Amino acid sequence: MAKGDIHTSKQGDKWVNRAEGNQRATNSATTKAEAQAAGRDLAIDRGVEHIIHKQDGTIGERNTYPRSRDPRGSEG
Repeated sequence: MAKGDIHTSKQGDKWVNRAEGNQRATNSATTKAEAQAAGRDLAIDRGVEHIIHKQDGTIGERNTYPRSRDPRGSEG
């Protein structure tokens, strides 16, 4: 994982986006869908990976931006 990858995860009663290496959340939302959309925009702007966690904290999805940065041999 590159420094600055965006993680979307549940924190208390909110969903937050946090850049890897940062202590504080970049932004928060009341729903996962809102946080996921904002996290995707952050990842696209920064050209990093967007890691979306499930409610239990495990990784549910990973998306690499720009797509050309994604290794050819990876699944998905």
